[in-house]
Order: sequence, then structure tokens, then C-alpha cells
Amino acid sequence: MELIDGKSIAEGIKKEIAAKVAAIIDAGGEPPHLAAVLVGDDAASQTYIASKERACKAVGFTSSVYRYEPDITEKKLLEVVDFLNNDPDVNGFIVQLPLPKHIDADKILQRIKPEKDVDGFHPVNVGRLALGLPSYLPATPAGIMLLFEKYGIETEGKHCVVLGRSNIVGTPISLLMSRKAKPGNSTVTLCHSKTVNLPEITRQADILIAAIGQPGFVKADMVKTGAVVIDVGIHRISDDSEKGYYICGDVDFEQVAPKCSFITPVPGGVGLMTIVSLLLNTFKAYNAEIYPKQ
Repeated sequence: MELIDGKSIAEGIKKEIAAKVAAIIDAGGEPPHLAAVLVGDDAASQTYIASKERACKAVGFTSSVYRYEPDITEKKLLEVVDFLNNDPDVNGFIVQLPLPKHIDADKILQRIKPEKDVDGFHPVNVGRLALGLPSYLPATPAGIMLLFEKYGIETEGKHCVVLGRSNIVGTPISLLMSRKAKPGNSTVTLCHSKTVNLPEITRQADILIAAIGQPGFVKADMVKTGAVVIDVGIHRISDDSEKGYYICGDVDFEQVAPKCSFITPVPGGVGLMTIVSLLLNTFKAYNAEIYPKQ
């Protein structure tokens, strides 16, 4: 069993980005600018935005965060999106999810210009992904593909089972794993809450990607010997320790790890790659790689 070390891969990629940004600044240019919109005080969202800010600082990006109270109106939030869409100094931005229930998240995300949608959630970018065209890939699936690439994990012809069909992880990673590319070219089964005989299906997986949102859901009897297991989940569970909690994923790591050829730990696996992928998308936006300037 080999641990997939997301931290070391992420640090290596950030060093590469930092070198490119330093060269831009040395040549008299402005660094890429990534902005974020944060509504409310959701703890997980605040942690993610803080991590994004630290990562931007580490690579030399300009980082801006627009913070709003949870009672902000949908109309006002749309105005914020329009402002960022039209700000020439902002190369890309994200609207952190979840949003308060009185705001239509789809309406907000669809208002973001595709060329600034570095989260890869706009229908235009999702459509380009589905067609195999260049696009901003959603950050977590893109991070997973980078891990496969960096570790030389063979995906062609493999049976990949994805647990969870969210638009943020499950659905896009199933598309990426099935399309004609390297990594890719897998046969993909996408499972969800209505899937029958789930353990029977997961035991067939050469590659199992768990993004189901339930702590410790995947047990040893659900995984075949030699499988590659990618754990996307991250959960803070209260306990009696000094910190008062521990972090775990969707996979029962202690049970499952001995059966795997490769497995991602939580923390230290996929999560760190998500931030790196966001930086890479922002750099693509800065260079107008996906949507050339008219």
C-alpha cells in the first residue's frame, strides 16, 4: 500500500506557479488576481477561503475576499458578481458555496462570465468539459486527475466506480475518467443514493472514488484487494481529545488502507490539490488560455 501524498504534490506545483509569477513580476507585469465571494459564517467555507488566501500569497497571486452577511439579498449578490465580471484587474473569481437558502445558487453561478469562472461551475464550462473541449475543470476533480498523473497510476481500461453524483465532484470526475485522454479512458460506474447492491459494485472497482459525504462510509468489505482508493470526503468529528475533534474522510482508512495499492489520506490527500487546481485555473484565466481575448 502506498499513500498518495497530496501535500508534496501540491507544494511542488505551487513552487512551479510561484516561479512563473516571479518571472512576470520581474518583467514588469502584474500578478494574477483571484477573488472570492463569501456569504455568511459557515465554518468549512471560511476555512477553505483562508486556505485559498494563504495559497495565493505563497505563489505571489493577488487575492481579494468580498465578505457579506448571510442576509444579503440575491439582487445585491448578483450586483457583486457583475462588478467582478467587469473588473479588468480580476482574472478569475469564485462564489463560495453553500449560499443561504433564500439565494438561488444556480442563478448566481450562471451570472459569472465563463472566462472568469475558475471554479468550472458555469454551464458553458461544464458543457465544454462534457464535450472534451478545453475548459476550466472543477477544482477537486482536476486535483484528482493531477494525482493520477503525478503518481503514474494507470487508468486506461480500468473500472472506475464513483460514489456520489454531485455537480462539484461526482459527475465531473466521472466525465474526466471516461473521456479519451491520459489519465482517463476508464470504464466508469457512477453510483448514488438509489444504487442497488452498492457493495457488489464497489468490489468490482479497480479505482474507487468516494465523494458521498458520509464519514467512514466505505468499509473493507466494499473494496477489492489492490484497488486504488481516492477519498474526497472531509469531516470534522467531535471527540474527547485535546482539540475536541478529529478529521476523517468518506473511507474507513484503518480498515481499507491495507487492501489498497494506493490510497489518499484525509487530511493530506485530495483537499490540498483542490486549492492548487484553483490556482492553475486562475493562471489559465490570466493567460486567456481557454477563452482568448478578442
